[in-house]
Amino acid sequence: MKALDWSNIGFGYRKTDYNVRCRYSNGKWGEIEVSSEETLNIHMAATCLHYGQEAFEGLKAFRGKDGKVRIFRLEANAERLQSTCDGILMPQVSTELFREMVAKVVTLNKDYIPPYESGASLYIRPLLIGTSAQVGVHPAEEYLFIIFVTSVGPYFKGGFSTNPYVIIREYDRSAPLGTGRYKVGGNYAASLRANQLAHEKGYSCEFYLDAKEKKYIDECGAANFIGIKDNTYVTPLSTSILPSITNRSLQQLAKDMGMKVEQRPILEEELSTFEEAGACGTAAVISPIERIDDLERGTSYVFAKDGKPGPVCTKLYNKLRAIQYGDEPDTYGWVTVLDI
Repeated sequence: MKALDWSNIGFGYRKTDYNVRCRYSNGKWGEIEVSSEETLNIHMAATCLHYGQEAFEGLKAFRGKDGKVRIFRLEANAERLQSTCDGILMPQVSTELFREMVAKVVTLNKDYIPPYESGASLYIRPLLIGTSAQVGVHPAEEYLFIIFVTSVGPYFKGGFSTNPYVIIREYDRSAPLGTGRYKVGGNYAASLRANQLAHEKGYSCEFYLDAKEKKYIDECGAANFIGIKDNTYVTPLSTSILPSITNRSLQQLAKDMGMKVEQRPILEEELSTFEEAGACGTAAVISPIERIDDLERGTSYVFAKDGKPGPVCTKLYNKLRAIQYGDEPDTYGWVTVLDI
């Protein structure tokens, strides 16, 4: 294991020893390659650079108290990548190929998996790009699938603590029938200006309303919104929201905790009725929301008057983390265990 200050590494890119690659040409995937090179040599006319044929995923590996390494919801990430491939006309990466490459890159970089109870994890980034040299808007004929890993700490500096959000109406992350439900780079490029604006106003992140009517809750920056009230877990239903694997997992845990789960449109005004709220995703699991300010209306929806995470979000967060680290049994078949 590398000698790093694991409890203070933050969330960002750090070089590891290896990445794995696989190329698609002539209608089929080739052999898996192992590389130590951090850069890619692609043609200047590659479709990923001009027409956005690019998709990625994000998942994590955790080292448990027993020394074993657990990769969380590998198959679900493969399925979401396959959905994105269908959405922007790229060849699917099979679940078998995805699994083999993830396991290989994690094993090759096992010295970078943070120790148990460090609060850090190994972030796994699969990336699929169109590499054909062409001018003209149509799908590529050749693709590169690459997976790299990097050791990361908490997404927010405070870890599991409350953060303020602000509703941004000037910008939309995605359109209702656009690419919002797919994990493509364009959605994140579309969020950069709004995110910068939120930071300039002193907030941790931006909060989007639906692009069509500006009436309904959409995304929390690059994460799904969840609200808690009356023993009910509520999350938006929208074609412009990325289907979060973390959100799906939390919904299952909430049901098993005896809560009702609702996925439906949520009017902005309903925010005032929630006892707790959070933003959920792979990077942070749950980032509890302190408040959401609507500066245009002069309204503030407060969920944590004392600045502390609520009891339901805390329980869900601890339960999911316990499964990821192997502290509690995985009765759902969510983790892939590597004895490395």
